[in-house]
Amino acid sequence: MNIAVVGSGYVGLVLGGCLAESGNDVVCADIDADKVSRLNNGEVSIYEPGLEPLIENNLANGRLTFTTDVSHAVRSSDVIFIAVGTPSGEDGSADLRHVLEVARTIGESMDAEKIVITKSTVPVGTAKLVREEIEDRTKERVHVCSNPEFLKEGAAVEDFMRPDRVVLGVDSEYAERVLRKLYAPFVRSGASILIM
Repeated sequence: MNIAVVGSGYVGLVLGGCLAESGNDVVCADIDADKVSRLNNGEVSIYEPGLEPLIENNLANGRLTFTTDVSHAVRSSDVIFIAVGTPSGEDGSADLRHVLEVARTIGESMDAEKIVITKSTVPVGTAKLVREEIEDRTKERVHVCSNPEFLKEGAAVEDFMRPDRVVLGVDSEYAERVLRKLYAPFVRSGASILIM
């Protein structure tokens, strides 16, 4: 499957590396050109057991690339994960500015039907906002889904590769079918895929 991960921070790197390791072609997009350059050279700036060799191996075999061109990542992918930061505001609420900026870019760049999944930590109702931002900018069909992460620092790669559950909020049977196929290699040991 052709996957884009927008955001190459902690969650995006683990997600991109693990999806590439399971045989998908993954492009991770980030606006930080220095970070992208370092990652394309196999330099991982965060420490997470098993992550650096995962990134290096999948870069070497061509299943993982990094780019600053979010539009290209969107056009070259069937499934797009939004994994950008949602810092807390002064009142404790999530700042969705980056998530909605990515949604606008996705809408402006789409050239075919896509599945868009929020992986960022977001409040209830965010999928509706993401859908509106995308649909305001494209005539292409979009499936907006949610896939919260349950990674623990120090065990994130292991948690992703062998989850005890995968939670998916989907908006169509098509999206459910595609995401079940995407996560199938990770739930072979009896973990549940919970559909909401």
